[in-house]
Amino acid sequence: MEDIKSSQIRLSVNINSFKYPDGTTALFDISLEIKRGEFIGILGSNGSGKTTLLKIMDGLLKDFEGNILLDGANIKKLSPKEIYRKVGLVFQNPDDQLFAATVFEDVAFGPINMGFSEDEVINRVNNALTYVEMDGYTKKSIHNLSFGQKKRVCIAGLLAMGHEILLLDEPTAGLDPMGEYKMMNLLTKLNKDNGVTIVMATHSVDLVPLFLDRLYILSRGRVARGGIPEDVFTAPEDMSNVKLRLPQIAELIYKLKHEDNMPFEKIPLTIGEARREIARLYA
Repeated sequence: MEDIKSSQIRLSVNINSFKYPDGTTALFDISLEIKRGEFIGILGSNGSGKTTLLKIMDGLLKDFEGNILLDGANIKKLSPKEIYRKVGLVFQNPDDQLFAATVFEDVAFGPINMGFSEDEVINRVNNALTYVEMDGYTKKSIHNLSFGQKKRVCIAGLLAMGHEILLLDEPTAGLDPMGEYKMMNLLTKLNKDNGVTIVMATHSVDLVPLFLDRLYILSRGRVARGGIPEDVFTAPEDMSNVKLRLPQIAELIYKLKHEDNMPFEKIPLTIGEARREIARLYA
């Protein structure tokens, strides 16, 4: 009988080493598992290897030592079509991904090449655009979209193909604060309502505690630590060692606790948690 827990693992990543063409080691000793329906973060500073890791997970880079299993199958032995039926990657810059003249043409490209009928393609495109709140934009020129709208169209293109696993490279980069939260709410909705498994590479530590189930910190090409946000975010010194910082609210409470001797029981990661801790102190 198949083990229930192992059957929930969509991606099993074990990378012993990956080197760039010039011989520089980009990733080493990477080991992580992505379970069905999880919202996972890969947190790291610029140059830590996040983008390279996502490309390997998507099957774009196969010249690495180790194994990646997609639903138990070795990704090195799968065809691009077999991978892309399940996994899709959204690049940091949507202009690297969008190429058609109009929104409809771009989102329809994948379903057309998967062999769906014209009616099914139209249905998939309309549903995907509605889900990312871009319905009514089918005839809009790609060049006339805002940066955030382009990112939504990229996601719609993957949804139209029926991807069950989304890999996103800095999905909030280049967006204003409102755009950041709209994007994160969209991804959370996809994850919670549609059961889409999401792996997001980011350096935005303030967003992580609000949305993610688990996260891995990538530093100098290796996983420095992983777990739930409460376990990963510990002290400012630890975060500084991997060229990151604590979420701003956590850093404030940490200083109040350790420098001003205020008796906080724990270091909250969100404003809501901090509010409850402060209310408890003055109750």
